[in-house]
Amino acid sequence: MLAPAVRHMSFERADGKPFVFVPGQFVQIHFTYPDGKPTKRSYSVATIGDGATTPVERVEIAVSYVEGGAATALLSDLGEGGTVDASGPYGRFSLMDADTNRRYLLVATGTGVTPYRAMLPRIRELTETRGCTFALIYGARNESELLYGEEFEAFAREVPGFTFHPCFSRTPRAVPRPNDRNGRVHVALAEHKPDAANDIAYLCGNPDMVDQAFALLKEAGLPVPHIRREKYISSR
Repeated sequence: MLAPAVRHMSFERADGKPFVFVPGQFVQIHFTYPDGKPTKRSYSVATIGDGATTPVERVEIAVSYVEGGAATALLSDLGEGGTVDASGPYGRFSLMDADTNRRYLLVATGTGVTPYRAMLPRIRELTETRGCTFALIYGARNESELLYGEEFEAFAREVPGFTFHPCFSRTPRAVPRPNDRNGRVHVALAEHKPDAANDIAYLCGNPDMVDQAFALLKEAGLPVPHIRREKYISSR
């Protein structure tokens, strides 16, 4: 359990082959409702690989508990050795080779932070090869819901071009850290003074957060192609 209502899960392909994905992509897990109707849910791959297109042995995801949710019923009861039907990877929410910007603003809430975890090796590479800087602005209600927080803190200590900015919307951390902010992610995003000439922003998480951050960035002058979005919607 990463948080009281979020479970980290790790899967391997049943055929024993590696899974190849671009950090930022997602997989879909397929299942059926009790009435037999087929459906699926999407989960960003959280696995940390070692390159831009990464073959990995395990597919790691973060699964939120949704009261009465069909996917929750399947995944919360799945034990070690259990199997699921899945497909992918899908999506284009990734760091692009053609970008020429100087700074990336990575914004997330909840499990929307998982694609940024997978991007960490690519982030390290871009700080070294292009001199890019990255600010990860991550919103949670309280410290217990800050997923992978210690990993991001450790990465920030290792990589000078990367900073981590936790934002607590309800309860501050018991022992605050220098980059902590009380409030929603928009507070910290505004403090970073988005710059149309140098920034590209990635937004992932709660749809309301994504829409509000998108409006803030557009008002700051960022062109729409430089604001890349992925919304996380909890479904039953």
